[in-house]
Amino acid sequence: MESEKNMKNLFVGNMSFQTTESELKALFEPFGQVSRVHIAMDRETGRARGFAFVEMPNDAEAAKAIQGLDGKDVGGRNLKVNEARPKGASGGGSGPRGGGGGGGFDRDRDRDRPRGGGGGGGRGGNSKSGRFSTEDYRDSPRQPREPRW
Repeated sequence: MESEKNMKNLFVGNMSFQTTESELKALFEPFGQVSRVHIAMDRETGRARGFAFVEMPNDAEAAKAIQGLDGKDVGGRNLKVNEARPKGASGGGSGPRGGGGGGGFDRDRDRDRPRGGGGGGGRGGNSKSGRFSTEDYRDSPRQPREPRW
């Protein structure tokens, strides 16, 4: 476990969906040893989601890889390479996520648009846009409800 503490986990974003783990490993190996490559896959479709994580045991080599590969054109797309933030810092996977807008029937709005899921209604996760979330009131006592007559 001690060696994992020194590992540098790099985030690789804006990847082509066709990029494979072996191609990614080959891309990073000139900068140093690569201990692990993980391409994020979509659970439903099984396709790549366009980003990956590369673990490198040596900090200096990882820094060189970030410098050398950030913005590099691979598969027609400019890679975004930086040090991966821990899950807690980016808000990934923790706390309530925003509610989604359903793909319901709206006679007036959807006239020219194809049917199917609407966009997500981004709320939740301690929204910093000034909107309120239930998290803001988690510790406060509930208000009494209006009686139903």
